[in-house]
Order: sequence, then C-alpha cells, then structure tokens
Amino acid sequence: MTEKKEKSLVSIKNELLEACKGIQDYLVKIRRYFHQHPELQYQEKNTQDFILKELKKMGIEGKITAKTGVIAKITGELPGSCIALRADMDALAISEENTIEYRSKTPGIMHACGHDAHMASLLGAAKIINQYRSHLHGTLKLIFQPAEEGGGGAQKIVNEGHLQDVDQIYGIHVWLPLQSGTIGLNPGILMASADMFQIIVTGIGGHAAFPQLSIDPTVVVSEIYDALQKLITREINPLHTVLITTPEFQGSNAGNIIPSKAILSGTLRTFDENDRKYVLKRIKEICTLYAKAWRCECELNLLGVSYPSVINSTHLVKKIKPILKDLGPITEVEPTMGGEDFAFYQQETEGVFLFLGIQNKEKDIIYPHHHAKFNIDEDILWKASAIYSLLAFSDSI
Repeated sequence: MTEKKEKSLVSIKNELLEACKGIQDYLVKIRRYFHQHPELQYQEKNTQDFILKELKKMGIEGKITAKTGVIAKITGELPGSCIALRADMDALAISEENTIEYRSKTPGIMHACGHDAHMASLLGAAKIINQYRSHLHGTLKLIFQPAEEGGGGAQKIVNEGHLQDVDQIYGIHVWLPLQSGTIGLNPGILMASADMFQIIVTGIGGHAAFPQLSIDPTVVVSEIYDALQKLITREINPLHTVLITTPEFQGSNAGNIIPSKAILSGTLRTFDENDRKYVLKRIKEICTLYAKAWRCECELNLLGVSYPSVINSTHLVKKIKPILKDLGPITEVEPTMGGEDFAFYQQETEGVFLFLGIQNKEKDIIYPHHHAKFNIDEDILWKASAIYSLLAFSDSI
C-alpha cells in the first residue's frame, strides 16, 4: 500500500465523523418522517418504498426482502470481508400521547421503541459510506428489517440466505436507560431469549352457585400460575437468570358464570439455552398434570416466533471498542431480559448489538420503551450514523 493510501486510511475516521455531523439536519428530517408514518410488522410498505427511494437518490440499488424489508449493497474498491449493518423498521400498536409537532399521524400506532431513529441513522450512514467507498474494504450490506416486534423478521432474512456471505454483522438500538450519547457495549450475553406462551385449560362451564355440576378450569389455572413461580425458585440454579411472567388471564365474563375454558398467557425469558429447554418441558408437564388432577384438559401453545438470546462476539467487541472511543463514553450495561431477533443473525455469523443512550431529563426524554410518551434525544442521530459508518470501515481504520 502506498504512503499516500496509508495516510488516507489514518485520516478516514475523522472525515467520517465530520461527515456524519454534517448530515444531522437530514437525519432529523428523515426520522421525523418515519415517526409520523409508523407501520406495524409486515405492513411497512410505505416505509419500504421511502427507503428504496432514498437509496436510489444515493445511487444505491435496494431490493425487497422479508416481504416488507429492504436489503442493499455497497461494494468497496478495496479487497476485504463482507460486513452487514441492520436497522429494524416496525412500529407498535400504541396510541401516541406526545404533543410534539411530528407526532404519529396514524391512530393507534407509534414508533415507541426507536426504530424510526435506527432507519434514519442507517440511511444517513449509507449516504456517507457510499461517498467514501473508494476507501471501503470488501462489501457492505444494509439490512432494513421488518417485524422485529415479535414477528421474527430477522429469521426470514436469514432463511432467504442473505447472511451466507456475511462475515460480521452489527446493529444499534437507542436505549433509554443510558444517558444521551453514551454507548453500551458488552461482550457475551446482552439480551434474553423470549418465548411467548398460552395455556388453555378446558373444563365444564356452568352456574357459579352450583360448582359441583361443573369442572372449573379457573381453579386449575390459578394453581398452574403459582406452580410456575415455584418452578423458578425450586428447580433452577439460583445463580442463573430465568423469568416467567404470566400477566394475561381470561376466564368468565361474569361473576356468576363458571367458564368452560380458562386461558393463562405469558412469557419465558432466559440467558441459558439449557434452562430454556428445561423450563419449557416442565411448563408442559405441570400444565398437563395439574389439569388431569382436576379432570380437565390442557393445551400449551407457543405464540409467534421464539427469539434466542443475544450473545455478542467477544472478539468483535474487543476489535471495535477502540474504533468507537472518540464518539463519547463507552460502558458495559446490565444485561436485559428484553428480547431481540438480532439473535438470529448471530447464530449465522459473528455479530455485535450495541446500545446508544437517549435519556435526557432536561428535554423530558424519560419515558421507557413501549410507553405512549416514548421519544428520543435527536441530538444523538449523527452519532448513530457515525457508529454505523465506523463499523462499516472497521477493517480499514
């Protein structure tokens, strides 16, 4: 490599940072457009069209993936590996309570998790990376992924074969628990597996005044509820983290009616795959045997797509930490019981999922993810684009 090229690679990092700062207004504009036009999982057609048009303006060809997603490539002019960057697209079925000028225009739907910021930041990064592709080693894949909120969009993208040639993949999530601008970067376990389940107990309905003429499934469900909590405390290593939450109960619609069916729904979260498999097996056994003891039948259903744990590559975390250090404070965060389908990518190739803090009390950015008043500190948008950009050039810097 010539001395001129070496000097160019030394300076590329600062140039990327300044370029990302220079598109802050663009990032705010794009993020606010997405925020005003939210769409639920696998319904992100307008969002998809908008992304395709923006990429086309940059001279980047985008293709449809996973029904309502977009995937695109930027080919560098230097040899190297294939790096992928991912942003999720879907919103949530929540009625926005913010009074901001760019609030959601779609009743009952809002970007209450920050996916609008992820998409805007990745589009901004695409603009910058494409301008500097003469310094880019290898190939960059841009993945705009639908249906993260329970729909398993990442799994569809993997099944379509888009990860087969990817050597590294990175994703960012804006994160309310962290102060604005702080980067959360963990090796190893970051987020729990997530299984949504439904337990249906069937008995014989009747009048509440004559329980002896019925077989009351609500009694069985209440005992299953208690047994599931005992399962965690009596059969799981106390040093392991396992969570069962069963907040949804459906029984009768009146106080004088014994229903024929009672339903208990909830979620299982774990960090350890062996614990996950064991607990799922025991949930089925407990439900079946408790129901049988009281002459009922029981059915256990897993709902939606089950997500594995997000486990970051220790090797890649060590590699990228020095590259990101000029962007501000970097800290390890407490692993969360929240789930993320980014885990499907990490089962195919090495990957790292990062958090970027957005909490700013002075701006009233204090409401948690999935809250009707959730919002982000938009001052971090350029930094999110910078993270994406630096990661794209992580084999060059």
